[in-house]
Amino acid sequence: MIEARHLRVLRAVAATGSFSAAGRELGCTQPAVSQQMKALEASVGTPLLIRSGREMRLTQAGEALVRHAAGILAGLTAAEEEVAAIAGLRAGRVRLVSFPSGSSTLVPTALAALRAAHPGTRVSLEEAEPPQSVELLREGDCDVALAFRYEGAAQEEEWDDLVVRPLLTDRLVALVPERHRLARTAPSGAIAIGELAAEPWIAGCPRCRGQLIEVCEGAGFTPRIDFATDDYPAVVGLVGAGLGVAVLPQLAVESVRPRGARMVTLEPAVRREIVALTLPDLAQVPAVAATLEQLARAAAR
Repeated sequence: MIEARHLRVLRAVAATGSFSAAGRELGCTQPAVSQQMKALEASVGTPLLIRSGREMRLTQAGEALVRHAAGILAGLTAAEEEVAAIAGLRAGRVRLVSFPSGSSTLVPTALAALRAAHPGTRVSLEEAEPPQSVELLREGDCDVALAFRYEGAAQEEEWDDLVVRPLLTDRLVALVPERHRLARTAPSGAIAIGELAAEPWIAGCPRCRGQLIEVCEGAGFTPRIDFATDDYPAVVGLVGAGLGVAVLPQLAVESVRPRGARMVTLEPAVRREIVALTLPDLAQVPAVAATLEQLARAAAR
């Protein structure tokens, strides 16, 4: 394998015409130059210099290697500078995937703080619900995934192969039309989900829908779902229009102005854990580590 330090010595010898002159230019001794040239010739398997008395001439192989050396060394220098910039957070790229309510609440605060602290770091954002977002991370299509899982879910997702940064615990709340008989319960009181058993329901994303059915069946009834949509503002709008009730994560409600709808606390509490996920090797990348830190700070506010 050709080493960069040997290429630098070869270029100096070619430019100066002798080992001693090359040594003076490089700040080392003539024997050190000679030793490195022997090592380079051994690594390429062919002579690079013709020694005739005090004169040094390049062989055809030596001329070819010197011709390529400039580009190789320039590329290495550029690579070293770029890596140093990334390591020092003067540059870098992070691909972030988040579920919608996280994108509208945690992500803006975190990315604004990241840009202020490290303006050279670029972050791209795509939206996906878990488990799709987690699979994107495992397949190398993103660097950080904002995800969630419900406490006590029947099939809790395994994240043992990932670095898990806990962010916050998000409680599910009920949404009822503001003229609903239970609207007066908010904000101080709480209701059991069974009190909504006879209501028409508006369901959210597929995973949240599954959790809703599981919680309702645990309370002894199956919800009659009249509408289902992945769009949280649409859920709130349908409730506000008096078309049914819904159960949403509080984080999702905070991201929407619930006109015509009233938020009611549920007991017993149903919660989901919000986390930021990355791969173990990626967690060592400065830009990724900084993104995780800012997400944690945004969640703590």
